[in-house]
Amino acid sequence: MHAVNPPSYRNWGKVVLPMLDNSIAAARQNGSCILLPGTIYNYGPFAFPLPDENSVQQPVSRKGRIRVEMEVRLRRASIQGAKALIIRAGNYFGPRAGNNWFSQSLVKPGRSVTAVTYPGRPGVGHQWAYLPDVAESMVRLVERASLENFATFHTEGHWDHGGRQMIEAIKRAVGRSDLPVLQLRWRLMALASPFIPLFRELREVKYLWDEPVRMTNARLRDAIGAEPLTPLDEAVRATLVGLGCLMESEQTVQNASGTRHSQGRL
Repeated sequence: MHAVNPPSYRNWGKVVLPMLDNSIAAARQNGSCILLPGTIYNYGPFAFPLPDENSVQQPVSRKGRIRVEMEVRLRRASIQGAKALIIRAGNYFGPRAGNNWFSQSLVKPGRSVTAVTYPGRPGVGHQWAYLPDVAESMVRLVERASLENFATFHTEGHWDHGGRQMIEAIKRAVGRSDLPVLQLRWRLMALASPFIPLFRELREVKYLWDEPVRMTNARLRDAIGAEPLTPLDEAVRATLVGLGCLMESEQTVQNASGTRHSQGRL
């Protein structure tokens, strides 16, 4: 499982390929399979709105170009004695997962949810991937003995068709239908990006929020059957608890009028 990165992603562009080369060397020596969590960065807008496993990879960002090179090296290694399995998913979210849009924009880890800051435009669909579901898909694929030496699969996860379903799930989890929804200030981020490297990195992938991008999972279903999919409300609640945004003992109840209330402490 190649899931390593430098601390805080410092010098990622310089060290990520040597890191992968080390994994490839170990896999070739032992005849092992490398499992890589792939990204949507590999595709540019030319492949949208429905990229599949065979779509041409024409990235428009620096991160995307590096990611393409990673997969090129894995494909080459698959001809030289190693095996490679790439699982691609939408934006990750899940308990204790910090480096993703959910925990770096929508909510703030370790704090009560007082507002949701959403990066996308209203009405634009977005794809989310609950990490435990992705992990289960990976395990089921790895357990198959009939995979080719180089294989790529897309997961579908949770498709938010209008950019509101994730927001509404957060509102239900915290028991606040009046929770304010703010738009991410991309223009302010642009002004600050020369001084804050993280902002510069995030702006590179803004195009993924400007238009709907939906990977389908037909190939995955052919391989393992139904894709593991935790109900959205359950997944969001577990994520908020794991991020310290919601007390685990809280119970959301519904009164006779159908209004949701939260018992316990935020």
